[in-house]
Amino acid sequence: MRITLVQPAIGHRLGESYIRSWQMEPLPIATLAGLTPKGVELRFHDDRMEAIPYDEPADAVAMPVETYTARRAYQIAGHYRRRGVPVVLGGFHPTLMPDEASRFADAIVTGEAEAVWPALVDDLARGALKPCYHGERTDLAGIAVDRRLFHGKRYLPIGLVETGRGCRFRCEFCAVQTFFQRSYRARPAGDVIRELKSLRRDKKLFFFVDDNFAGDLRAGRELLPELEALKLRWITQMSIHAAHDEDFVRQLARGGCRGVLIGFESMNEANLRRMNKRFNTMKRGYAGALEILRRHGIGVYGTFVFGYDHDTPDSFAEAVEFAQAQKMYLAAFNHLTPFPGTPLYRRLRDEGRLRFDAWWLDARYRYNDLPFVPRNMTSEAVTQGCVEARRRFYAWPAILQRSLGNRGDGFMFRNFFPINALHRSEISLRNGYPLGDEAEFAASTP
Repeated sequence: MRITLVQPAIGHRLGESYIRSWQMEPLPIATLAGLTPKGVELRFHDDRMEAIPYDEPADAVAMPVETYTARRAYQIAGHYRRRGVPVVLGGFHPTLMPDEASRFADAIVTGEAEAVWPALVDDLARGALKPCYHGERTDLAGIAVDRRLFHGKRYLPIGLVETGRGCRFRCEFCAVQTFFQRSYRARPAGDVIRELKSLRRDKKLFFFVDDNFAGDLRAGRELLPELEALKLRWITQMSIHAAHDEDFVRQLARGGCRGVLIGFESMNEANLRRMNKRFNTMKRGYAGALEILRRHGIGVYGTFVFGYDHDTPDSFAEAVEFAQAQKMYLAAFNHLTPFPGTPLYRRLRDEGRLRFDAWWLDARYRYNDLPFVPRNMTSEAVTQGCVEARRRFYAWPAILQRSLGNRGDGFMFRNFFPINALHRSEISLRNGYPLGDEAEFAASTP
C-alpha cells in the first residue's frame, strides 16, 4: 500500500514563490511516518517548497491541518479526491472543527494520532475506512519519530524534538487548552535523550516544540540534568511563571537552554485579566523574570498581541519600548487571532464582533487582516500598528543596541545579526498573503 503525506502551505500568491525563510521540518509528518506499520510505502511532499505531483500513484493521502493551512489543505484534498484517492485529515483544525473538515475528507482524525493511526492504516488496507477516528490521550512513552522522509529537502538545520504536550493554563485565546483539555504530559526523559543522541551529529541547535516546557516543573527538573550531560544548545517555549524560579532557570542554563519564547502578550493588566493571564504579573512582574533569565545567559523571544479591549494606539509603542529596553533577542508584534474552538472565538461571536463567520475559509480574508472588530481602534489601525512596531524594533540602531545585551553565548551572538536581519526583511512581507492558492480560488472547493 502507498500512502502520501502532505504538509500544506498557508497559501500561494499568483506568480510568486512561497515565503521560505523559516521552513523547519514538519514534526507531525515525522510522527505519522514513525507510526506507520512496516510494509507501507510512504511518500512525502511539502507544499511550502515543491509542487505536488497529484498524478503520482497513491492509495491514500494524509495531511496535518492547522487553522491557517485549512483552506489550502482543502484545495489539495479536492485534487486527490477528484482522482479517486481517499484523503485523511487530522491535527488541531479538524479536532476543533470536525464537521467542517469532514466535508473535505474521506476520514478525519480528531485528537492524537498515536492511538488510532495504525488501526486507520489497517482499515485502509481492508477497504474499510471509517469517516472519523478519535485518538484519546495516551502515554507518550515509545513515540517513534521517523525523519527519513526529509532527506534531500532544504530545511533549516534545527532539530525539532518534543519533550511534552499541552499546557495547564486557560488563556482565553489559546487553542492548545481546548485541544489538550488543559492538561500537560511529559515524555519520558530517557526517550528524549535517545532521540537527541540520534540527531546530535547533524544539528547544532535544537528546538523543543512543547507548548510549554514549564508545564510540569518537576518533570523538567528530571530531564534537565540529563540534558546537561549532552552539552547541546536548545531553545524552547515556556510560560513566564517559571522564570521567577531561579533554581529552575539555573538548571535550564546548565542543561543547554540558550533561548526561550515567552508570551508577554500585553503591558496592560486589564488585558491580561481578560486573557486569563494574570500569572504574567506575579511576583516581580516582567522585569524581575527577565532579570533572572539575563543573569543566566538565556535570551528571550518575546511575543505581544494587539487588539484586546483595553489596547489603544499607544499600546504598540509601549510594548516596543519595553522589549527594546529589556534587550530581547527577538520580539513579535502581532494582532490577536480568534481561533475556532477557543473561549475568545466564542466570546467575539456572541458579542457580534466577528467580521467573518469562518475567516480561515473566507476568500476576502488575507494574512494579517484582523478577523474581528476591536473596541478602541479600527481593524486597519491594529494591522498597521503591528507593522510599525516591527519596523521600530528591527531598525538597525535598535538591533545594534539590543546586541549589547545578547553577547553571553558565542553561537547565539554570531547568529543574532543574521536572524534579526531576516526578521527585518519580513516586517510586512506576509501582509495580504492569501489563505489557499490564488490560482485556484475560482475553482476552490471551500
